[in-house]
Order: sequence, then C-alpha cells, then structure tokens
Amino acid sequence: MITRFGSLFAGHVDLDNEGLDGTPVNARWLPDEHLATVFPKAEAIARLMDRTGYDTFWLAEHHFQREGYECIPNVLLLALHLCHITRNIRIGCGFNIAPMWHPIRMAEDYATVDRLTNGRVVFGVGRGYHSREVESFGAPILDQDANRELFEEQVDIIFKSFNERAFAHQGKHYTIPPAVPYRGYEVREITLVPRPKTLPVECWQPVVSASQRALDFMAKHGIKGIIGGGAAAGGASDKVIHAFREARARAGRETELGGDLCIGYSFHIADSVEQGIKEATPFFEENIKMFAPLGFVAGLTPEQIDAAADPKRARHANLPTLRHALKAGTWLIGPPEQITEQLMEIQHRYPGLEVVNVGQPVGTPLAVILEQLERFSAQVMPAFKRR
Repeated sequence: MITRFGSLFAGHVDLDNEGLDGTPVNARWLPDEHLATVFPKAEAIARLMDRTGYDTFWLAEHHFQREGYECIPNVLLLALHLCHITRNIRIGCGFNIAPMWHPIRMAEDYATVDRLTNGRVVFGVGRGYHSREVESFGAPILDQDANRELFEEQVDIIFKSFNERAFAHQGKHYTIPPAVPYRGYEVREITLVPRPKTLPVECWQPVVSASQRALDFMAKHGIKGIIGGGAAAGGASDKVIHAFREARARAGRETELGGDLCIGYSFHIADSVEQGIKEATPFFEENIKMFAPLGFVAGLTPEQIDAAADPKRARHANLPTLRHALKAGTWLIGPPEQITEQLMEIQHRYPGLEVVNVGQPVGTPLAVILEQLERFSAQVMPAFKRR
C-alpha cells in the first residue's frame, strides 16, 4: 500500500533553447555562476516538499557536468545543508557513487551527517554510468565487470564499518587496516568514528541491470531498490519486480510483491493528457538528448543516437516521443484524478509497494517543478496519505 512519496532531483540548472530542435547537449558550456544555481534550486524544492508533506527528497552525485544537467558533486554536504533549512523531510542519497570514493571515507561522511541531522539523511549507493566521471577518479566503468567487482567489495567494507564495533578486511582492492605499528602495538582492526546513530543503516540502490548477481548482492545486505523516475533507466516491469522479490526470498527476506522497492515516475498534471504532453514535451526531448548516448533510452539504433545530437536530423530520426513513454508506463500525465487512478492500479498490482517517487526530467525549469510538486501534493497525495 502506497503511503510515502518522494522526488529525485538529479541537479540540473534551468536551461534555455530546449528540445530536439534546441542547443545540442555537447554544445552547452555554462558559466560558473549559472552552474551554481543548482544549490538555490535544490533549496527551493526541498522547502516546498517539506511544507507539503513529501517523505524524501533524493539527490544524485555527479561531476564535471559543465553542460548543466547534473551538477551536485557531493550529496552528503548538500543534504546536511538542506536538513538545516527544513524541518521534517528526509534527504536521500540517490546515489553516492562508490567507485569514486574510498569506502571508509564514504562511511565516515555518512555517519557524521546521520549524527548531525538525527537520522534525516537516507544512505544510498550506486556504481555510476558516466565514463567522464568514474574513470577520471581512477575507477573502472568501461570495464563493467571490474566496476561491479570493485563496487561489491567497497559496499561490503561500508557495511562492516557500520555494523561492527571494530573490523578488518582483506580483499582484492583493499587491505584494512594495513599491518603497521601504532603507539606500541600492531594495528589489526579499526573502528569507524563516528558510527551511525541510526542502525541498521537504511540503504537504497538503483535497480538497473536487474541481474541475479546484482539482486542477490542487494538482498545480502538488505539494500532496497529504486526503479525508474530518474534513478534508473526505464520503468518498473513485472519481470524485474518479481526477480527482486525472488532474490529477497533466497536471502531469507520474504516480502510482498513490491516490498523494499520504490518505483519512480515522471509526471505532469494538466487539464487533459493532450495539454500535458504539449507542455512537457520540450523537457522530455531534452532528457532524450542527454541520456540516449549513455544507453538510457532502450531500443535506439546507433544512427538514432547520433541523430539525437544534431538539431537538423533529430526531428526526422523516429526518436521516442512522450506518447511512447506514456504508453510504456514510465510517465503519468493528465488530470490529477486520472493520475490517482493509475497509482491506485499500481498499488493493487504490487501490494507490498509503500514508496513512490514522482518528479520531472532533467531540463525542467524550477517554476514548473515547484508548480507540479505542489499540485501533486494537494490533488493526488491525499488519496493515499489520509489512510
């Protein structure tokens, strides 16, 4: 039963000349002051969500994006600030990209924020997908097997540091602690200082590949999954949701279908579906331009991906439209009553589902985000919250 709503903000600044006919993604190089507007934009969204009864405001970690799409390099720092200017809403790490961190540093920073906010920051980890980001930090991403191997060892270390009073680790990538003399004795274990106040640590991860290995690893540590809504490619297919539940069962964690998951949707409330499509299409198209070359738009040919970067060819490349996304179930568009009915159907299909994310794609201006989140909180959420 759906009882909680959140939204993911990947960190895009307001852009001009959007859509397939607009400025190519790689041609955008915004001034520093414009890129820094991501912080007051995040503040405004957090304040509104806090005031209107949302549960979690999710932020995404990204680096070096001079184009203005994903401009938050440190989720934990921003989360701490946002907790200081709000009262109740939780701030979610969606996600800290483990291969770009030392695992103990990530664990320490999260534990510090957990203490300073009295548990209002939600931990999350991911493997990354931008080669410019991950490889620049000296970690693999082009080699997916190496990336997953590194990520799994890092997460094992993080949970050891959270859950054990003192710990040691010996693996392929890390020996913690090294056998060194210290103040008259040889170091054999270390203690995270501080350890989180909130134990066990609630942790979330995007469900992307949905391979058995990935889902079993999540189940091993009790990591919850976010599907869609900007946190992962595509929507929530029955196959993925059943596979997630089966992995939980193999680990001895029985859940109802949809349990321990958050399903994310892009949405646009309007008086009619047609009006909503018209208003949201420029933002949908900007999102296609950004993510198609990264493999986040399924089914495209290399020629279509290449054409998406060229305003002269994009309109004639038979690229997906917002109508396609609506039919596929990754978007909710139309009057609030219709969106409420659609979410009720989803709730009926997945009785264990408690958490839903709703939001807008990269490229959506702040004014539209605020207006849409306000309308959703007033016109859709009460049907679920009042229970």
